Amino acid sequence: MKHLVASDLDRTLIYSAAALQLTMPDPEAPRLLCVETHKHKPLSYLTETAVGLLTELARTSVFVPTTTRTREQYGRIRLPGPAPKYAICANGGHLLVDGVSDPDWQRTVTSRLAGECASLDEVRAHLRATAGPAWLLKERVAEKLFAYLVVDRALLPEGWIEELAAWAEPRGWTVSLQGRKIYAVPRPLTKSAAVRELARRTGAEAVLAAGDSLLDADLLMAADHAFRPSHGELADTGWTAPHVTVVPESGVLAGEQILRLLTARAAEPSPSPERATVPAPGTAPGTAQTPVAL
Repeated sequence: MKHLVASDLDRTLIYSAAALQLTMPDPEAPRLLCVETHKHKPLSYLTETAVGLLTELARTSVFVPTTTRTREQYGRIRLPGPAPKYAICANGGHLLVDGVSDPDWQRTVTSRLAGECASLDEVRAHLRATAGPAWLLKERVAEKLFAYLVVDRALLPEGWIEELAAWAEPRGWTVSLQGRKIYAVPRPLTKSAAVRELARRTGAEAVLAAGDSLLDADLLMAADHAFRPSHGELADTGWTAPHVTVVPESGVLAGEQILRLLTARAAEPSPSPERATVPAPGTAPGTAQTPVAL
């Protein structure tokens, strides 16, 4: 069976020093491989065991890095094994084929955003008007598609994220807090839509996925089977689904275990069972929801 494996990167497969969560005694810590440098300094890591697993996964499946990073930020990463033919950047805004953004997909995304949600300029104006100078460190735009703020979490006012999300929702935008970054992303801009297009192009018979944040929820829901770690936004909200496996590990060891499970699942000859309808993130347990479509 031909599997397409779409996985988030940061805090799912690769980890900064601050996110490693190496709680064991130093002599027992796993050996690490640096897979990203920034401004001449090491930034992101995999365990040595994860390196072998990822290399095997790339050999036996269509492995697609699927990230909210911009193309420039993704370009800093050097994953082990053969370079992936496909990658998804900017939360689905860019579909890379051999490192080049597909122009047909760009036109599709641009058309959907123009027709289904408020403009980026309107959202940026609201962010600048409501963010406090005491806790706002940076305001950035990614690929002219979405905006994010870098903040001092300790000074972020209680309830500000919820107020922003309530303002953004009727305008067709979603809000996500990841580490020090607050993302404002158009609702039609999804990783799952880009994965659907790649599944069509590659003829994949099943989709596997992994992710840790609320921006990954649609991707996990759209997969035949998915995995998430015991850290991150999805863990903080208690989000799961019948077809989603929650690995007990946190930090870089969770990334290793997710790769171990993805590799084993990708080697299976038969498709996964049909998934069930589950609540969307933040929905009370028992509330029926339509599954998120690719």
